[in-house]
Amino acid sequence: MSDQKLIIGYYRLSMEDDSEGESNSIINQRKLVKDYISNIPELVAMPFQEFYDDGYSGSSMERPAIKQVLELARENKVQCIVVKDFSRFARNYIEMGTYLEQIFPFLGVRFISISGCKCRYCRHTRCH
Repeated sequence: MSDQKLIIGYYRLSMEDDSEGESNSIINQRKLVKDYISNIPELVAMPFQEFYDDGYSGSSMERPAIKQVLELARENKVQCIVVKDFSRFARNYIEMGTYLEQIFPFLGVRFISISGCKCRYCRHTRCH
């Protein structure tokens, strides 16, 4: 791996989400994240790595892939984490808020939630 920091695509599907149908599938999350990144030149230029937790609830951070992502972030190897929506990262809004408002800024990690994003690159409602 180069010295350049990573763009991380993170996907999660719990057993409960599986009943919601195709829209939350890992495949569709991956497509949405890759399409989003492909439209932002500053992100396209960076190395990209994907992580996913299939069959894990977002109510706990005790998930193998998210642990790997957070370890890379602590090692200063992550520039940005991109998810389909906030619930893919965490369903505990207090914990999610701690990451968005304290931990990621301290680590210098940008976090993008595509659904609900309203940054200069897209037309949704919220992005960090």
